[in-house]
Formats: sequence, C-alpha cells, structure tokens
Amino acid sequence: MSNPRSSQPQWRKSTHSGGNEGNCVEVADLNDQIAIRDSKAPETPHLTLTRQAFATLLARLR
Repeated sequence: MSNPRSSQPQWRKSTHSGGNEGNCVEVADLNDQIAIRDSKAPETPHLTLTRQAFATLLARLR
C-alpha cells in the first residue's frame, strides 16, 4: 500500500512470484487507483486502473 506521507508509490511483488526475480509484475496502491508495472523495467510508464477495474482483472485472471 502507498504511504500517505510519501509522493512515491510503494511497489510490491506478488507472493506468487517466489524467487523469480526477472518476470514479475509489481503493483502499487495509489489511493483511488492501482498501478501495475513490469519489474524488469521499473523506469518505464505503468498502467493505472481504478480499483473496480483491477478487481475485475484479477477475477478474470483467476
């Protein structure tokens, strides 16, 4: 989750990533939105979804 005192998102990897450092997706809580990025290229732009859209994405992936 994002730290309200910090302007930088707090990125985290899924626990399902295990030791696979090279092929991970990271997410960050941006209060009313969820950001998603490629851990191999953190400097590139990220995808931002509403909380509802993120929940729908997860449900469809399951």
